[in-house]
Amino acid sequence: QVQLVESGGGLVQPGGSLRLSCAASGSIWSINSRGWYCQASGKQRELVAAITSGGSINYADSVKGRFTISRDNAKNTVYLQMNSLKPEDTAVYYCKMSYRYQFKLLEVWGQGTLVTVSS
Repeated sequence: QVQLVESGGGLVQPGGSLRLSCAASGSIWSINSRGWYCQASGKQRELVAAITSGGSINYADSVKGRFTISRDNAKNTVYLQMNSLKPEDTAVYYCKMSYRYQFKLLEVWGQGTLVTVSS
């Protein structure tokens, strides 16, 4: 059973910072990519940031310059450092991993962690 466990969400004031973590475990042959998505109330889930196994990174325009995705392969963990947070960043943030196992390309999602930006 492959699982992603997220942590780090919470309540923060505008301009503040949070760091989200997502730890992977289970039977994984190789990782294709890992990413963070957000879903605000009543809206579709959208890509925030992603990183491939080769280290290529992609960010949504709305978070460029404020958020940073990184990984620690030894800990099987990906992070999202969120700085200069805005109220419009308020959403549930989900970690996703695309991976290969038994010659299949699979995806797994974390449980989500709520980020609330409010004064």
